[in-house]
Amino acid sequence: MAPSAPRTRAAAALCMKQIVLDNQSRMIRRLRAQLATTRLELDTIKEEHKANQIALEASHMTIAGLTEIGLSMSRKIEKMKAKKQKAKENHVVCHQKFQARIQEAEDSIQAQHLIIEALVEEKDGLLQTIQGLKEANNDPAPFDDDWEEEPKEQSEEEEIEDIPLDEGEIDDE
Repeated sequence: MAPSAPRTRAAAALCMKQIVLDNQSRMIRRLRAQLATTRLELDTIKEEHKANQIALEASHMTIAGLTEIGLSMSRKIEKMKAKKQKAKENHVVCHQKFQARIQEAEDSIQAQHLIIEALVEEKDGLLQTIQGLKEANNDPAPFDDDWEEEPKEQSEEEEIEDIPLDEGEIDDE
């Protein structure tokens, strides 16, 4: 038994090593399968990451475009506000000018009314002075009922016919 014991031990050790190798082989196959699965997942994740990055860049470009449009619109709105303010100021200035012109016209009309009133008063005074002078000279009052009608004036046609023609003028009649 003694000679077979080392052999049995060696066979047992070999058997143990074979079992360990088989276990390691299974473990390697399992790890390789996990590695392949992990690589597939990693490739999927990389593709998703790439798609997300492309979408993110497109989103950034869209946001930049919209921001530019927004800024452009803001500038246009500011310009429109400035134009509106300028138009409003011009309107106020124009309104003030018209108000000043209206006031000048009203002042002028009022001054003319005052002048007319003064002239009417002066005329009345002159008529009274004339009346007084006529009464002082014993002339009849200008507005008595005994006044005579003035002779009729010539009609326009008669006046035209009576106008003498100069040399070189043509008579249409």
